[in-house]
Amino acid sequence: MLGLVASQLFGRSKGSASRLALNGLNFMNSEFRSRDYTKIVSPPITYIAGEEMTRYCMDLILTQCVNPFVEISKWEYFDCSCKNRDATDDQVLKDAVASGAKLGSIFKEPTVTPSATQVKQMGLKKALPSPNGAMRKGWNGITISRDTIHIPGIELGFKEPVLFDRHAVGGEYGAGWKAVGSGKLVTTFFPDDDTAPVIIEGRHLKDKNNVAVVYHNPLDNVPDLAHHFFSRCLEAKVVPYVVTKKTVFKWQESFWQIHKEIFDKDYKKKFLEAGLLEKTRGELQHLISDAATMQIVRWLDGGFGMVSHNYDGDMLTDEIAQIHRSPGFITSNLIGKSKSGNMIKEFEASHGTVADMWNAHLRGEETSFNPLGMLEALMGAMNHAAALQGGETLKVMTHYTSSLRNAIHNTFRYGEGTRDLSGPTGLTTEAFVSKVAKRLARYLERDDCGELAYGVKAAEPLPVDVDAVYKMFGDADTDRDGMLDKDEFIALLVKLGIAPLKERREETEDKAAEEAQPADPAAP
Repeated sequence: MLGLVASQLFGRSKGSASRLALNGLNFMNSEFRSRDYTKIVSPPITYIAGEEMTRYCMDLILTQCVNPFVEISKWEYFDCSCKNRDATDDQVLKDAVASGAKLGSIFKEPTVTPSATQVKQMGLKKALPSPNGAMRKGWNGITISRDTIHIPGIELGFKEPVLFDRHAVGGEYGAGWKAVGSGKLVTTFFPDDDTAPVIIEGRHLKDKNNVAVVYHNPLDNVPDLAHHFFSRCLEAKVVPYVVTKKTVFKWQESFWQIHKEIFDKDYKKKFLEAGLLEKTRGELQHLISDAATMQIVRWLDGGFGMVSHNYDGDMLTDEIAQIHRSPGFITSNLIGKSKSGNMIKEFEASHGTVADMWNAHLRGEETSFNPLGMLEALMGAMNHAAALQGGETLKVMTHYTSSLRNAIHNTFRYGEGTRDLSGPTGLTTEAFVSKVAKRLARYLERDDCGELAYGVKAAEPLPVDVDAVYKMFGDADTDRDGMLDKDEFIALLVKLGIAPLKERREETEDKAAEEAQPADPAAP
C-alpha cells in the first residue's frame, strides 16, 4: 500500500534542475550547482513612500529582496511622508499623481493623514488632506479591488478566494458639509448648458444645531466598473453579487441596473457555461447591504465576489479582512483609466502604517510585522509595469515575482512566519525578511521559481492525510531549509520502507532477463 501511495503522490515536474514534487513540496537534487544571477531590468513604476513601520519594513525588503536581483533605476520615487508633503507644500503629492498617470503602474506604501494632534506633534504648517482623494481623481479612479490573499496549505479564513470591487469615487467621501442653525436648506443644480436650474431638494431645519451634507454618485464610469468586476469573477471562477441599499436609498437603483444590463448582455452566457450561477438560479443576484453583511460571515467557503458603492465597499471589505485573519491578508488595488484609455493600476496594502508596532520599534522592542500585503502590492505593480511593456520583459518579471511569492509562502508554510501566524515562536520583522531573501536567492539561483506543485492529485482519489504528509516532510527536512536534498530524501524512503534496495533490484533484473530468453523447443 505504501508503494501505491508513494507512486501516486510523487511525480516528475518541469524545471531546469531535476526534482520531485510532493503535494507542493520541492525535493532538489543535491548535486545541483549554483550559477551567477543576472539582474532583471525593471520597467519604470511610480513608487510612493509612506512612513512608520511599513516604510521601515519596505526599506528592508528593497535592500534584501529587490535590489540584489532587480535593477530599479527607472523607478520614479516620491516621499509622501507628512513632513515632506508639508515641506513641499504638497507639491510632492502632485508630482506623484502626475508620474502615476504617465507610467500607469504605481506602488504605494501606507501613508498617514495627520490628525490635529499629529499636526502639532510633527510641527506641520497646516493639516494635510488624505492623499487618496487626489490619487483617485488624478488617475480617473474606477474601482478599488480588494481580494483575499491565500497561502496554499494554511487556512486563514475563507477557503476559496473572495473578490470585492468598491466604486472608487462618489458618496460620503466626496461630501461637502457645513454646520448650520435653524432655517431653510435648498440644494440646487445648475446645468452646464445654462438651462433652467433644478431644485434637488428643499427643507426647513428646525433644530438650532445641524450639519448639512451634500454629495453625489458619479455614474459615467460604472460600466467600466461592471466590466472589470465581471471579468475578474469569471477568471477567478467565483459567483458575482451586486450590493446596494436601493430599497431605502432609491438613488442607488441605477447602479444595480447598469450592472444588470451589462451582465445580461455580455457575461450571463459565459457564467452559465462555467456553472457559476447555480447558487443564484441562473441569474445575477442583488444583495441588500444588510444581507451582504450577514452572508459574508456565513460564506466561509469563499468563492464569491461583490461589487458595491464606495462607502458600503469600505465597510464590507473591513469585515472580510477580519474574517480572513487581518487586513494584512487583503489586497487593495486602485484601478483607473488614462485619457488614452489605458489602465492605470495602483497597488498598496489594505492596512495602515502600523503605528503601535513602530512605536515599539522606536523603544527598542522586538517587532514581528507581516509584510505579505505590501509584498503582494509590490509584485502587482512590477508585473503590471512589465505587462505594459510586454515581450520578454513580462516573462522575466513574472519569473522573479513568482519566485518571491513562493519564497514568502514557503517561509510561512515551514513555520518560519511572523507571529500573527506562527505564534510566539514566530520570527521578528527583520528575521522574516532575511529568511525570505535567502530562500528567494536559492530559487532564483536554481532558476525554477521555487515552483510548488500545489494540489498534486493521485490517479485515483485516496484519503490522504495532507497534514500528516506535511509533518512527515518537516521531520525529514533536518536542516530546515524547506527542501529535501538527496540524503534526506533517501532517509525518508528508508523510514517509509519503500526505498529500492540494490539486491532486490539485481534479483528483479536477473529474473526479467531470464524470462526474456527464448523458450527451448527441446524442453518438455
